[in-house]
Amino acid sequence: MSSTSQKHRDFVGEPMGDKPVTALAGIGGTLGGRLEEEGFDKAYVVLGQFLVLKKNEELFKEWLKSACNANSKQSGDCYTCLKEWCDAFL
Repeated sequence: MSSTSQKHRDFVGEPMGDKPVTALAGIGGTLGGRLEEEGFDKAYVVLGQFLVLKKNEELFKEWLKSACNANSKQSGDCYTCLKEWCDAFL
């Protein structure tokens, strides 16, 4: 089992509500700003894209890289965060 950040644990531990996109693990201020410019201002909007891509890890990571120039660690952290949230709440 890989270790996760406090940010990851906080996100996965409760309902999403209206959390900002920067609440997602792997998404800081810079990437969050880029995503907001693309219309992905809330975590639930990114979740929608995650679900549209059928929770496919490779497709989601590629999308995140193209949408906000996330690197492989950032996109992996965000994918894992959303996957574990879905496992817990969907």
